[in-house]
Amino acid sequence: MLPRHLLPRRVPKRLLPQPPSFRGLSTSPALLSRALCSPPHPDAPSFPCVDQNLERAARLASSPRPSFLQPTTSTSSQPSPSSSAAAASGNTPEVDGEGPEPAYSAPTGYQTFTSDQPLLLDYGSVLPSFTLAYETWGTLNAKRSNAILLHTGLSASSHAKSHSGNPAEGWWERFIGPGLALDTDKFFVVCTNVLGGCYGSTGPSSPHPDDGKPYATRFPVVTVFDMVRAQWRLMDHLGVGKLYASVGCSMGGMQSIAAAHLEPGRVGKVVSISGTARSGATAVAMRFAQRSVLMADPNWNRGFYYDSMPPHTGMKLARQIATITYRSGPEWEQRFGRKRRITPLSASESAVAHAGSSGEAPAGPEAVDNTPKLCPDFLIETYLDHQGEQFCLKYDANSLIYVSKAMDLFDMTLPALSELSSLRRKNAHLVPPSPPSSSTGYPYPPLSSAASPKKPYISTAPAVPYAGDLAAGLASLHATPFLILGVQSDILFPFEQQRELADALRRNGDPERIKFFTLDGPWGHDTFLIDTANVGSAIRGFLT
Repeated sequence: MLPRHLLPRRVPKRLLPQPPSFRGLSTSPALLSRALCSPPHPDAPSFPCVDQNLERAARLASSPRPSFLQPTTSTSSQPSPSSSAAAASGNTPEVDGEGPEPAYSAPTGYQTFTSDQPLLLDYGSVLPSFTLAYETWGTLNAKRSNAILLHTGLSASSHAKSHSGNPAEGWWERFIGPGLALDTDKFFVVCTNVLGGCYGSTGPSSPHPDDGKPYATRFPVVTVFDMVRAQWRLMDHLGVGKLYASVGCSMGGMQSIAAAHLEPGRVGKVVSISGTARSGATAVAMRFAQRSVLMADPNWNRGFYYDSMPPHTGMKLARQIATITYRSGPEWEQRFGRKRRITPLSASESAVAHAGSSGEAPAGPEAVDNTPKLCPDFLIETYLDHQGEQFCLKYDANSLIYVSKAMDLFDMTLPALSELSSLRRKNAHLVPPSPPSSSTGYPYPPLSSAASPKKPYISTAPAVPYAGDLAAGLASLHATPFLILGVQSDILFPFEQQRELADALRRNGDPERIKFFTLDGPWGHDTFLIDTANVGSAIRGFLT
């Protein structure tokens, strides 16, 4: 057990606010229901979107435990890392341009790995122990040389693909399986829920070792590198000395780069899809806006809401903002344009609307109300409302805050890496020494100058002031083959960022080892979930 002063900081009880309430409105189901039936003025129009929020609050007042905290079925990590039988996969139809949306729900059937060795985090805190939830597909070969570590985006669980322990569709269902991009006839695929998440891995909703209550915002700030260090401990536990490939999309693209940077000799290939080596200002701003609306929800209660009403309103708004960054304007013009949801009139409304004309209200398609509404009215508004509603109780608000902050902090430029390396040297005494080969102790490889390309390389990327620092920060990857996929319509991780990554890597070592492709579909950042044909074929070709 670590000394108390080395554990993540505690917030004094006197500084904690009182349990939340609806500012002047009790959270009792009876009073919330009464609010639904009592408009503030007899002439006030109906607001179904407001009623929806109150109805959700009334349900939560009766049973406030959200789905991500419900008990789930998991198995210990003690069995050998052999096959987690993947569901049989036949010919999968190509996905059309209207979906799918990723699957978000509390997973079941995952395995867990617990490390009892303290984990020193980049910014000086120490986790005395941690747990990772993970799932596997395929079989680890006798040489243990065919493992692929699949890294997730911000809010995804370890359930990337259906299997016998959980037949529900996974978030990358059409990319994993026999003959698919991650071919389970050839590879042993491992996917984890990240450190800081809420789907089985240690995060803000996990019990604090000091009092058994959820960490809440006592949980320490983590980085993408911290997440990957935890994953490397899992690889050690599974007996995987070297990964065949580190593969990731979105935030997973950051992790795939970080995994190779921390252990350049343990990663054979890297696949980074719609990722970046340096979070840009626009992405940081969008994630800040999400955290701001979430933290402004009175129910957030400075993160201490696990025994009361969760910040469901803030989560819904945060998800709506996020969804805007995940897709693209061209796709929405094709799907929604300026179409509005026209609602049918009730019998009484129809009678009033047509009184004095024929004396009878027409039936069928003419009996509609096309008056503009202040609640979701345009189809694009109803789409955003639906996405927020579906998500707001399926993911932990504090996990969203911590994991999104880790994305903001990711920066592979040499000055940023040097700063983190200095911090870790300063705080190395807080944990027992790790083996020299371990990335979970003193983590960063020696920062060296860029390796000279085998062939002359002339950059075609637009000049940016940090280009030299980024190339220097990526120097440790001068021998690692990369596949980088960028999407022209991506506004969250713009295509230019993937081109900058490819350019920086080509300045180190042989430029030919870097494969960089552009996708021009209209689906924006979510292309990695949708474009099975192009994304899947590029990965399959690179890994073979």
